Amino acid sequence: MGKLIVLEGLDGSGKSTQLDLLEKSLNDLKINIKKVSFPEYERESSAPVRMYLNGEFGSNPNDVNAYAASVFYAVDRYASFKLSWEDFYNNGGTVISGRYTTSNIIHQCSKLRDEEKENFINWLYDLEFEKMAIPKPDLVIFLDMPIEVSQKLLLKRYKGEEAKKDIHEKDTEYLKICRKTALLAAEKLGWFVVECSKNGEAKTIEEISNDILKKVKEVIK
Repeated sequence: MGKLIVLEGLDGSGKSTQLDLLEKSLNDLKINIKKVSFPEYERESSAPVRMYLNGEFGSNPNDVNAYAASVFYAVDRYASFKLSWEDFYNNGGTVISGRYTTSNIIHQCSKLRDEEKENFINWLYDLEFEKMAIPKPDLVIFLDMPIEVSQKLLLKRYKGEEAKKDIHEKDTEYLKICRKTALLAAEKLGWFVVECSKNGEAKTIEEISNDILKKVKEVIK
């Protein structure tokens, strides 16, 4: 079996940029890698995810319950694994992924009461890692960017056009709950947290990238 490294973070935390930099760094080190990112919007398997994020099932994230929404994303991951990287991974390759099953913990646990969260995580792990048999990550890195900082970055990305945000990106109170959930999950599940801001401003891309690469090297050495 290979290795699976997951970069997690809320919208605007810089996941895509850091995933690209990690890919380049590992290629420079001559490590055999494959990069994936979820959801895979170009695949038909992501259709329910796109409908959910576009607000077709309701304009509020809570209009779709945690279990139903999680199944949308799980199907997309299963299709990606079977069609794109199963053989590569099984033959010892290293896969780096922007988001994964862990995103369901961050975004869907946030819809549940505290006493329901442990059962949800157990159900989710059983669904994806046992029943669907997709790989379990060897390392999860959470890019912790405070919501007020990430919102500034999102506005920059969308050139000030609020209408371009999906239903998660628009709901800052929901995102605050997601960040709290992510940090609790990181503590309980052993995720590595990278602090992405200092004194209310985002750290440099290079600072964050260096922290990520140092940790990844420990896992794939």
